[in-house]
Amino acid sequence: MSQRDRRRRRLGLLLGLIGVASFSLTLPMTRLAVSSIDAGTVAVWRGLLAALAAGVILLFFFRQWPERRQIIPLFITGVGIVFGFPVLTTLAMQTIPSSHGAIVVGLLPISTAVVGVLATNERPSMIFWLISALGTVFILVFIFRQSDGRFELGHIYLICAVLFAAVGYAFGGTVAKNMGAARVICWALVLMLPGLLVAAFFVPPVPWKGEVTPLLAFLYLAFVSQLMGFFAWYAGLAMGGITRVSQVQLLQLFMTLIASALILSEPLDAEVWLFAALVVLSVAISSRLRINTTTKKTLVN
Repeated sequence: MSQRDRRRRRLGLLLGLIGVASFSLTLPMTRLAVSSIDAGTVAVWRGLLAALAAGVILLFFFRQWPERRQIIPLFITGVGIVFGFPVLTTLAMQTIPSSHGAIVVGLLPISTAVVGVLATNERPSMIFWLISALGTVFILVFIFRQSDGRFELGHIYLICAVLFAAVGYAFGGTVAKNMGAARVICWALVLMLPGLLVAAFFVPPVPWKGEVTPLLAFLYLAFVSQLMGFFAWYAGLAMGGITRVSQVQLLQLFMTLIASALILSEPLDAEVWLFAALVVLSVAISSRLRINTTTKKTLVN
């Protein structure tokens, strides 16, 4: 591997980390937002505001239309990260603490990697899969210990959210290789705009004169979680590879836990730091493993 390729991979990992850091506040902010704003309003209007902002960005900075072959991957991306993930996580945050909601980010790395293998020409080694699976097992054990081994309806919502997000992340990261990260998330949002406008008629409007803290949390969801965070995330996936960069998401679980403690006063204990060390170790190893690629035709190229 050339020095240029190594620098590109490192930059991809860094951008992925920045995206993950911004996403790590999504569950705590959702929990705050639904404390006084209707869950349907949060789920739909966060996407609607982000889509309108994305339209303005495209108008002034990225006027080039996507190619015909890119429309379907962009549409799939939008369904996953504009509709599926926000709606399901918002429903979950009505009944599940954001620290328990970390199951979403805990299962996302391996889920995104699997979808990435199916959608692209990446072919990770067996050792990579074993280390990634081990990191996921650490997270699952942690979740079961923290929640006394119980699964509630909110957990089911979160598992479904993982599937939607994994598809959206993988397809968006793949098409970003040709379109660029900013154009991908902007077009994915704009393609969902008609559906969001229709859905907005069936949920209450945003209570702009309501409590300040929930409104600020809602605005974070709309403009950071739903838009700006993806600029860094998709750029990282495109530069560092979907399968490799997706493993950085393993850190998101613990970032979310820390944010939950600081923002929502949810308790942390020594067990959190033990599992954090185990997961960080698995991420460090998996990010250095070689990914073999083939020249087979992909779903989006």
